[in-house]
Amino acid sequence: MKNLNILTILVAALWCAFVAKAEADVSIGVEFSDDEVRIISAWYSEHGSHAGYKGRGKKARGLPPGIARNLARGKALPPGIAKQHLPDGLISALPAPPRGYERVVVDGRVLLVEVATQVIHDVLVDIVLR
Repeated sequence: MKNLNILTILVAALWCAFVAKAEADVSIGVEFSDDEVRIISAWYSEHGSHAGYKGRGKKARGLPPGIARNLARGKALPPGIAKQHLPDGLISALPAPPRGYERVVVDGRVLLVEVATQVIHDVLVDIVLR
């Protein structure tokens, strides 16, 4: 029993160290390039914010303020959040995202998210006009 407690404490300590390292890596990690920002901004300026999405013309209510604040660099996407992929025309105009990452739209923001952890590595605000 004592060995099990020691093992549990050791695993917990290693997990905390891993999580702290992962959060520290976010600040120096992957982010949108200047070219990606320019392409995304130009695409939405030309096509509008609802191009390529079902339900165009419906007024979006947005996220509750507490959840919206958590759409920030270094934080994990909330479970079950409604995210949309970028429109096909925009995807084809952009270079491929880094391996293990995806670009998604949530509440009018374009996010660069690590697929495995769902941690947000970069956020473009006010690119997708509402």
